[in-house]
Amino acid sequence: MISRFFSRITRFFGKSSKSSLSGDEYIELKIGELQEFLNFSINNRVYFIKALTHRSYLDISPELKKNNERLEYLGDAVLDLIVSEYLFKHYPDEDEGFLTKSRSHLVDKKSLADTAENVNLERFILYNKKFLRGSEGGLRTILADAMEALIGAIYLDQGLETAKIFVKKHIIRPGVKSGTLHADNNYKGQLLELTHVNKWENPTYKCVNEEGPQHAKTFTIHVIVNDEIAGKGTGKNKKGAEQEAAKEALDKLS
Repeated sequence: MISRFFSRITRFFGKSSKSSLSGDEYIELKIGELQEFLNFSINNRVYFIKALTHRSYLDISPELKKNNERLEYLGDAVLDLIVSEYLFKHYPDEDEGFLTKSRSHLVDKKSLADTAENVNLERFILYNKKFLRGSEGGLRTILADAMEALIGAIYLDQGLETAKIFVKKHIIRPGVKSGTLHADNNYKGQLLELTHVNKWENPTYKCVNEEGPQHAKTFTIHVIVNDEIAGKGTGKNKKGAEQEAAKEALDKLS
């Protein structure tokens, strides 16, 4: 299976740009690049072949038979464990709500796709470009899934400690540095939680005014809690104005 895979990967990575290399030399070059990125010597190449093979690529090479979905499942669990342990140890004074939201910020599909883009993971992934149909979102989904599968492969090939090093370097530390763990700007969600805790009626949002030309409108939104105006907000779109209204309501009601 490995030889068939590498004959395909040679074509996929565009061997014409490396015409001076033989097939075997080019394969070793790509393996070397992958190992350099991972910063360890791979023991079992098959794990990484599967991790980097999207199911759409089986339409091109059905003889490969395996895609990265099982490793994606494993990698998701390993990633959750590593991030949960990190947050538990490094934020001892924070409650469960903070830990849960912070973990969600770090492991969601957007974060994983951003990480994959930052490290140019696409250069190693096998996928059928017809599957995308010109969709950027489709590619980001492939990238996010491959990142989880890659974590699963690292765990199987090198163990948990090496997986921790990889996740901390590429996912946790950039996320912490960006400040996203402390920034919960979903004021509507926070307001909804507050009303549930206090057993109030769910907040409702009412657009009371919109003005300006069609291409530059300004919206004014009121949020109603228990039949009273709890907050007001303005914005260039209704969603932004609703968030501002919810923020003002939180300041008052909290």
